[in-house]
Formats: sequence, C-alpha cells, structure tokens
Amino acid sequence: MGLIKSAIGAIGGTLHDQWKDIIACENMENDVLMKKVTTDSGIISKKSIIRVMPGQCAIIIQNGKVLDGSAEEGDYIFDESTSPSFFGGDFGDVFKEMWKRFTYGGVASDSQVVYYFNTKEIIDNKFGTATPIPFQDWSHPVPNQMTGGIIPLSVKVKCYGKFTFKISNPSLFMTEIAGTADIYKKEQIVEQIRTEVISTFQNILNELGTEKYKVPVLELPSQTDEIKEMMDEKVYDKSLRDRGLTVITFLIESVSLDEKSEEYINNYILSANTNMQQGTLTGAYAEAVKNAANNSNGSANGFMGIGMMNMASGGAFGAVTNNKATENKENTEQKSQDNNEKNEVNQWVCPNCGKENKGKFCLRCGTSKQGDKKCPKCGSQIQSDALFCPECGEKIT
Repeated sequence: MGLIKSAIGAIGGTLHDQWKDIIACENMENDVLMKKVTTDSGIISKKSIIRVMPGQCAIIIQNGKVLDGSAEEGDYIFDESTSPSFFGGDFGDVFKEMWKRFTYGGVASDSQVVYYFNTKEIIDNKFGTATPIPFQDWSHPVPNQMTGGIIPLSVKVKCYGKFTFKISNPSLFMTEIAGTADIYKKEQIVEQIRTEVISTFQNILNELGTEKYKVPVLELPSQTDEIKEMMDEKVYDKSLRDRGLTVITFLIESVSLDEKSEEYINNYILSANTNMQQGTLTGAYAEAVKNAANNSNGSANGFMGIGMMNMASGGAFGAVTNNKATENKENTEQKSQDNNEKNEVNQWVCPNCGKENKGKFCLRCGTSKQGDKKCPKCGSQIQSDALFCPECGEKIT
C-alpha cells in the first residue's frame, strides 16, 4: 500500500465524487504538535485522498506499522496496490527507517490512521532564570594581590527571553514523546523543553564568562548569534535532539543583576575615580576598624576580619589605608617640626639667673620674661640687658 501524488486541483470540481474519503488536518496551529486523523470506520479506502498542508508531515500507520508518508505539500491518492513511495521532503530517510524498524504499540488492529506532525517552527516560548546564575565578568576585573594578575568580578545575573523549536525527526518524537496519542499539544512538553533550554543556557553562560570569550555581562543580549552557534557546535541541546526536537532560535531579551551584583558594579564604577575610590574604601575600612573595636567577642576577632577583608579585596583596603597612614604620618611630622621651630623662637634666657625658659616667667627665679626695664621714649617693657627698644628703636643707656 502506498501513496500516489495527485495532480494539483484534481480533487476539486467534477472529479470530487470519485474519491472515497479525504483525510486532512486543516487546523494545525502553533500549540498542536501531533494529531491523529482517520475515517469513521478506521479504514482508509483505496482511492481516498491524503492531504498534506504546508508545514505538515503525514505518515500512514496500519496495525502499528508504517505504510507510507510525506512531508511535501499536496494531495495523495491512497492505493493498496502500490508499494511505499515515501514522498519525504526533508524526512524521506526518516520515513524509510520508520517503515523498516518501528512498530507502534497502542494502535488498534485492522485500523488505518494518519498521524500529522506540525513541522513548522514553534514560536513564542518564553524562558526566565528561576534563580540568578553566576557569571564571571571580565569587564570589571579585580586585582589579585597574591598572583599579581587580575580576576573577573563574580556577579549573578537573571535573564529573560524567548526560544523557538521544531520537530526535526517525527519518528523519534513519536517513539520518545508523543506515542500514539490522539492529539499531542505543546503545553504537554514545553515546560520540560524550557527546563532543558535553561540548563543549556547556563552551560553557555559559563563558557562566555571564561577568559577565552570575556563577554561583558551587560552585553549578553547582543550575543544571540554566538550563543546559537555554540549550541549547534557543541550540541548543548543533544537531549532534545535525541527526542526528535531541535532548538532553532534563542533570544535574550533582558539581562539584570541581582541586588548584590548591582552594588558591586556601582562601587566599581565609582572607584574608577581615584579620590572617590580612596574615600569609599577608607570609609569602609574605618567602619570596619570601628566595628572591630566594639566587637563583643574581642578586638582580635574583629581585626582578623579586617585582614580577611583586605585579602578579599586583593589588598585594596590595605593599599589605600597604607597611603592614608603615610599621608597622616607626613602631616604629623610636619606639624611637629613647625612646633619645634615655634618653640625655638619662643625660648628666652632669664636675665637674673641665666635659666632657659619657654613661658612668661622663669622656672627657677620667677623673673618676668618682659624684664624690669621700660623704654624712656615709648614706655614699653624691655629685657634688662637690652640695648635698644624693640618697639621704637630708642637706645637704652
């Protein structure tokens, strides 16, 4: 038994009455993946028409065995006297393999049915990451003080988008998923596909974050072509292909960071300015020192935490703090020098006992720093051994 290709339009007009039955699946929308169609009696008579619409694949099964099939659009005459023709289109080899090997359980004996498969691209399947996925972001490198190199900033991302898929092997789809159901809809499998697509995407995301690719985290939506290419090259969707399905497109519509990662990147951007970096890090370090001092478990534990914080930051805290400490030390030394110079200027020798003093009165004899003489011209007090008045320049005799 097989199919004979009918002339275009032959089933219409005056020739319509010569056809026993017309088997067709007129309405196969995006949500229907497979549908069984037969006659009321379950027997397809000779010279019945099997109609294949665009985007469909049809196979005829009798008693669980494949009789014939076609994925080419058109009308076909069912003829018991012919051998299988397998008008295959993209599935010619698949039909032949099905005809030789596969027997489908669950099909009633002495029955003939046509299974129609939706071979169009199944669109508008949304996906989203249930939990944030770790990503190594090389666009925000962090110094590694232990190695002297840099490491990527570890962030977590949430991604949303859409994917499409199609039935690439009706035989595998029927044997592994749909079986001999009267109708099989997208909703019965799409959650499983979505889960596997997310798993696939996570593998790709891990690779895009390696040193080989170094894709910036905020540029992931523009990497659609690279993601699909990697899926095809490394067959990340192999588990789906083994069941007769193939992912066609994978589009990332939005990427967002979790709250902690946003904070990391915002601080990173702010720290690009050296002064702001020092202010931010020193402020954080000062707060850590304050907390360490007030730590109820002892300051030793607190300062141990500061040391760990310094290591985690690649030495950034220590470097900034050392800079501040150096700056403070220099300021202190300068102030000390200024004070010493000022003290040297303010020193005086007591005219009565010869003691060196810094205050207004001699520490040994109590003589006033101003002395006991007055200028005869302006009346200012002057040292007893002064020869001229420091105020008016009058010579003292």
